[in-house]
Amino acid sequence: MKIPVLIALLSLTAGSAWAHAFLRHADPGAGAQLKAPPKQLTLTFSEALEPAFSGVSVTDAEGRDVAANAVQVSAATMIVALKPLAQGTYHVAWHAVSPDTHRTDGKYSFAIKP
Repeated sequence: MKIPVLIALLSLTAGSAWAHAFLRHADPGAGAQLKAPPKQLTLTFSEALEPAFSGVSVTDAEGRDVAANAVQVSAATMIVALKPLAQGTYHVAWHAVSPDTHRTDGKYSFAIKP
């Protein structure tokens, strides 16, 4: 009788490990060296997001916010329009919360080159 209970508990634990919204794609992506500045940043996740608890910031090398508008969160995607960007390095910091309240976060940079 103990083995079926153990198997049931292990299956529940394994299932909850998949309940995180992981970053699947970023545009511009980590380490990108761009010749033209992007007009927006788009992050796509592995599952739906809770809009009220998910967000992203984009800053320049001095830490100034370069977002033109508030972040738009829809389904598994975050999009933020960007101000006109000059040459330099930009930093992205995101946090994502899935509907079951699991949180993930990350940081990366991209650059605009001459």
